[in-house]
Amino acid sequence: MSSLRKLAAATILSIGVVLPAHADSLADAMVAAYRHSALIEQNRAVLRAADEDVASAIAQLRPVLEWVAGHSVARNETSAGHLTTRTTSLELAASMLLYDWGRSQIAIDAAKEQVLATRQALVAVEQDIMLAATSAFFDVRSATEQVALQQNSVEVLGRERQAAQDRFDVGEITVTDVALADAQLAATQASLAVAQGDLEIARESYLAATGRRATNLSAPPPLPQLPASVDAAREIAQRNHPLIKQAQRQAAAAELAVAGAAADRNPTLSGSLRAGVSRGFDQSSQDYDTRDNAALSLEMRQTIYSGGRLPSAHRKAMAQRDQARSALLNLSRQVSQRVGETWANIAVARAQISAIDEQISAAQQAYDGVREEALLGARTTLDVLDAEQSLLEARADKISAEAQLQLAHYQLLSAMGLLTVEHLKLGIPTYDPSQYYNAVRDAPHTSKQGRDLDRVLRAIGQDN
Repeated sequence: MSSLRKLAAATILSIGVVLPAHADSLADAMVAAYRHSALIEQNRAVLRAADEDVASAIAQLRPVLEWVAGHSVARNETSAGHLTTRTTSLELAASMLLYDWGRSQIAIDAAKEQVLATRQALVAVEQDIMLAATSAFFDVRSATEQVALQQNSVEVLGRERQAAQDRFDVGEITVTDVALADAQLAATQASLAVAQGDLEIARESYLAATGRRATNLSAPPPLPQLPASVDAAREIAQRNHPLIKQAQRQAAAAELAVAGAAADRNPTLSGSLRAGVSRGFDQSSQDYDTRDNAALSLEMRQTIYSGGRLPSAHRKAMAQRDQARSALLNLSRQVSQRVGETWANIAVARAQISAIDEQISAAQQAYDGVREEALLGARTTLDVLDAEQSLLEARADKISAEAQLQLAHYQLLSAMGLLTVEHLKLGIPTYDPSQYYNAVRDAPHTSKQGRDLDRVLRAIGQDN
């Protein structure tokens, strides 16, 4: 019977055991954000639209085939009366730009540069999403530690308040000391409520960034390795930052736009072919007349005078080129500044943590000493409360400084253009921007990707 009882107890315990929930790591948060982000999906659609601009530019060099149906009624007045003729026609017409002295090719090259610029814009959005997830992760962890710290402080102050009450009961201290303890306990409880509110806000930010709730977050990974110097970090940023690459492509597209505006003054050579059948009814003869017709034509044209439109467009393109060049220079300086700022933030956070560690050690010794002296009557309750508050503030400052140090490392990665799924080696499939481009760059009549995109767009419309 004893063995059966032991077996039953073990079975009940095994049923009641709850396995610990899976803890989300920083990498898990980044992966979830990458997969959850609607902003990334939005910019992928923007990129696909830019891909189609290349297809549209290529299509300008291809023939256009049309059918043309017509019906006309002609009424002629004569001395003998009026004569009505009805004609019905059906034609097949083909037209094609044969040569435009480089204008269309410039348009194709400019569209390709815009595609490359849009790809870099997508990488920049990816970096923003990764950084937002990282910030949300560290905010939740920091807020959780602040709540735990405030809860511990409430417990400590509760004991301090009870000790003050006990000393008041035996006449060692006055009611003022008890009131001071009550006030400090209430203030700490208020701080705990604020910390709990901050934690809920941080959890909501985490949910918005990743699409999942921050129920259990694991300790952050080791800090990313930094370049040898801030100058080395700046060089990496100038080579890799997606916004700089985007601006470079936009400057190249603006340069092509200048050439395109100049090429608009060139002549164009086009050809057309029309073939069809027409059938007319002649009222005078009361007979139908059926005719087959075909026509082939070549046409060359060039604008001699445009009222100033073409020169104005050329000047505008040059001004936009200068704008793109200045934007590239300005962006390069901003990225360099951002690298320097984040590098300084890392140094400041490290120095701050080192100083806070010394502050905590000293504050702990002071608190322990003041508390012992208060028991001997050499210190007041206010002295104990002040010492406890100093220790609490130092510990809270360290939590904030550590979170800032961790976040600053990832801010530096973002400033260098390295905060991407590929560079972080998160081990998940990533979006291939060339796949859709390769499918549509030759301007096919239809494509599997296009049909899939139509289905996705219809699904989105149904969900909204």
